[in-house]
Amino acid sequence: MSVELPFAPVDSLIRRNAGDLRVSAEAAEELARRIQDRGADLAADAAEVATADGRKTLMASDFGADEVADKDELELPIAPVDRIARLDIDDYRVAMEARVALAAQLEAYAETVAAAAAELARHAERRTVKAEDVEAYFELARFFE
Repeated sequence: MSVELPFAPVDSLIRRNAGDLRVSAEAAEELARRIQDRGADLAADAAEVATADGRKTLMASDFGADEVADKDELELPIAPVDRIARLDIDDYRVAMEARVALAAQLEAYAETVAAAAAELARHAERRTVKAEDVEAYFELARFFE
């Protein structure tokens, strides 16, 4: 599966959380892949909610959003998020508010992962956040699910 999300905004999200640490290109790529997987899963769950309501259009509420963020304040671009939403679902439309709601959720998710990856890099006494830090976050997270 190719990664739909451009790496530059993901890199910006990691750098925002990394402070004085450097960020490897591989870390941004790994996080982008993980964001994409999460987005596809969330969209599949939202499609189940829409189907239960007899709809073929995903709405922001299908993603659990009470309010929709301002799309201009998000780091993640909406067009790739729309493509991510459609990866595992066929024959559904995705309303603009749903795209923005999904982008906001994915950005919050990325912020959490990026902050943890930066902390793992510091713990390893490195000055660079690497893909292995992102991977380690998910390994550790399995124990807390």
